[in-house]
Amino acid sequence: MKLFYSASFISIYFLLASCHTQKHTVDKYIENVADTVGKGAVKNFEALIQKNDLLSIHVFSLSTKPEMSDALYNPPALAGLSSSASSSSGNSGGGGLGYLVDNDGNIRFPRLGLIHAEGLTKRQLEDTIAAKITDLDTPSVVVRFLNYRVTVLGEVGHQGTFTVPSDKVTIFEALGLAGDIPVTGKKDNVRVVREVNGDREIGTVDLTSKNVFESPYYNLQQNDIVIVEAKKSKVQQSDQAIVLQRITFALGLVTSIALLYNLFK
Repeated sequence: MKLFYSASFISIYFLLASCHTQKHTVDKYIENVADTVGKGAVKNFEALIQKNDLLSIHVFSLSTKPEMSDALYNPPALAGLSSSASSSSGNSGGGGLGYLVDNDGNIRFPRLGLIHAEGLTKRQLEDTIAAKITDLDTPSVVVRFLNYRVTVLGEVGHQGTFTVPSDKVTIFEALGLAGDIPVTGKKDNVRVVREVNGDREIGTVDLTSKNVFESPYYNLQQNDIVIVEAKKSKVQQSDQAIVLQRITFALGLVTSIALLYNLFK
């Protein structure tokens, strides 16, 4: 019975220790910032087209016969052709077929052939295509991303990959889509995984800093991955829960042995 009482004492001790309220430091976003109404300027951000992007491209004209532009440059049968002459469907909000940027950074456009798109903004690609069209009256081109998405992982409300219909998203907006960072997550060391020119880079963002807007990772690019780490206190709580489960199991085992001992002694 001494063994039983000893095990009971140890279990109660760890139970009380694990139930002790831990103090959490609640990190705020953008700390120590004075009122800046009317100050500063918002930097315009335009995403650059990358390999494997899926683009929606539509040509318009001031012609009195708009069906001409559709017949020449917007044929449904060719709307999904990539530069490798294979169709690819995009299922990202708008859906439909689009032009896939190949591994060389090119798209194949009806009647115009190969056009290099990688590294251009949507507006630059629009201007490039419009300048090549000579058989329409004042042609204009509209380019949209069909697969602009970011992924948020780690200590957030709900992890996932999120499609961005506006072709622009900040790190705060992405975290909002993921249910925000709880008090158990680190706000001062958020990592962003990004591919640039075929190379993978990892940057860190301090969301509590007043200089967060100057970070090159404040505006996310398509296919960025945001990773939020858990604080040490969260990890310690998980470890304590595992220890408590083991002690509870051991206590139950000791109790069973003690009951059997009393029955058969």
